Amino acid sequence: TKVGAVVTCIVTMPEGAAPLNDEEFQKVDLIMKTVLSFVSRVRLQSVVEMLSLHDEHGFRNIRSIMQYLKTQNQAEALGGKAAIHFNLRHFSLVNQEIGDQAGDIVIRSYYDGLSALIGRKGTVCRLGGDNFVALCEKEQLDSVLEYLRGAPVCYDKESGSRVKVSASAGVYLIPAGFVMQNPGEIMDKIITASQAARNSAGELIAYYDDSLRAGKERFMRLQQLFPEALRNEEFHVFYQPKINLQTGALAGAEALCRWFRGGQIIQPSDFIPTLEESTEICKLDFYMLDHVCRDIRRWLDEGRSVVRVSVNLSRRHMMDFDLLQTIISIIDRHQVPHQYIEIELTETTTDVEFRALKRVVRGLQAAGIFTSVDDFGVGYSSLNLIREIPWDVLKIDRSFLPRRNDDPDNPQSIMFRHVIAMAKELGLACIAEGVETQSQVEILLDSCCALAQGYFFDEPLPTAEFENRLSGFCYPLNKPESAGS
Repeated sequence: TKVGAVVTCIVTMPEGAAPLNDEEFQKVDLIMKTVLSFVSRVRLQSVVEMLSLHDEHGFRNIRSIMQYLKTQNQAEALGGKAAIHFNLRHFSLVNQEIGDQAGDIVIRSYYDGLSALIGRKGTVCRLGGDNFVALCEKEQLDSVLEYLRGAPVCYDKESGSRVKVSASAGVYLIPAGFVMQNPGEIMDKIITASQAARNSAGELIAYYDDSLRAGKERFMRLQQLFPEALRNEEFHVFYQPKINLQTGALAGAEALCRWFRGGQIIQPSDFIPTLEESTEICKLDFYMLDHVCRDIRRWLDEGRSVVRVSVNLSRRHMMDFDLLQTIISIIDRHQVPHQYIEIELTETTTDVEFRALKRVVRGLQAAGIFTSVDDFGVGYSSLNLIREIPWDVLKIDRSFLPRRNDDPDNPQSIMFRHVIAMAKELGLACIAEGVETQSQVEILLDSCCALAQGYFFDEPLPTAEFENRLSGFCYPLNKPESAGS
């Protein structure tokens, strides 16, 4: 059945028989044509079937995974398997770094590596772009997930150039005795889990359970409400003051988002994590930056004493190669001097994101815009963050700040003091977040931490109320313990 194959018809004749005449030759020729036609038809059917199960690049496609699920279900062999939907993390940045052609080689190699790992006990299919589905035996799952968390892939054999590829994944452990009604029910479960994994700040693997279903429904509802809320400017900027611990003076502020809808305030914890599941969070971040710049411009025009305001940007922006230009254009549109803006960024989870983060921070600083690393002390690579990237400000997470000042020799207190000392030697300004008690203020003063932010001093304030703090307001540094939070 190969292209160019020769079809042979062998005629056996008894010894001493006369040679074939023309009529007999015609019969043999008819037999050969019939055989050739049959072989061609079989081969064509095979090619059509193969093409229907693969995309134009030779990857198994969604029809292939659907057929595999049906076949396994008919054989009552789905129970005990693991179904996985995975998405390559920020692969657009990989393409920007190494080029589309090399990117295609990386995807092919990554796919082939996983296919070889699973072997005949399962399958791997490409749904399109950088989205894939795999099925494997449960005993293979640990090694498969280890591969997905990060595998170095060579894209240039001559130079040996490699890039580390990682994926976020949603897993459904198919129970024993499971009988599938239709392939869509498994696909829906693993895609739901995969969306949850993509929103995770740390572990990029999520297992399906019923709680994820409720989360998906919340996500869908919010996706419907968000565009209208943004158009109607239902999102308001609240400012939480930052305090100079030597003088009690206002030293800056952080812009925080509150959603006003139906006469109620929706807290960030009720919508920010859901928006983080998609690029909608990027629209909200730019909206916040725009409104902060609008306020600062007005304050300057009114002759007020203006402080620097920090604006949070999601790590999802790292996929945007035009991020730096977008930030600068928003600030310049309102004619705000760059030194009044500070961009807060958080720890990234992949090597590609990290390189993008480094590029963005350096670009912002070159433009005279301040940068701060948010939630320092929470992630796994915080020290690497401040070693590799030239930040202006270190924001120490509330979980890193000791609660009391009665045991300066406990490990948390020692670590906190050394972080402050290290930051000062590196030339970084330090601010402690989540300060709630007098004891914590004393810890900060003892540690020579210059700045603080938290409910001990002030809650996030509406714009009009915060404006009253701009006119020489001074915070007391000593209050009764009951005044905290």
